[in-house]
Amino acid sequence: MLPIGAEEQAAPMPGAGLARTVEGNLEALSADAAITWLTEHSPIPDTGSLRADLRGFASKVAADVSGPAGLGVLRLAMALSNAGETGAQARNQFLTARFDQLRAMVDRAAARGERAPDPMQIVDHILAPIYVRTLFGLGPLGDAYTDALADRLVDRS
Repeated sequence: MLPIGAEEQAAPMPGAGLARTVEGNLEALSADAAITWLTEHSPIPDTGSLRADLRGFASKVAADVSGPAGLGVLRLAMALSNAGETGAQARNQFLTARFDQLRAMVDRAAARGERAPDPMQIVDHILAPIYVRTLFGLGPLGDAYTDALADRLVDRS
């Protein structure tokens, strides 16, 4: 096995510089890959309505974590929690990126005059139920289920 960065010298390829950008440890590389996937594959909706944004977000999260890559990202975040200090730092980097996205959705809603939940309420009322059902195989995670999660949160706010 080659050390991080040696692969680039052995076989240069597009995107190979990623290994150099994450301070040379596996946890940071894993978090960087997860953040990139999250940002590019699962962006936060901007429909002009908090209810529609949350419904779209919940539906996309459910679809994403039901697939092989999404479940892998979820498991990665859990594994980073148990990987010592560098793992905790990488996990925090991943969570901060997602919280920043949720904060932007909430701030847009507030700017429109909508009553908006705190991002942690989105975690508690939308993400946590989806993640638990996914991890324990308690599906299905269809639109009726994810819409109900979003609607309950909006109605509480």
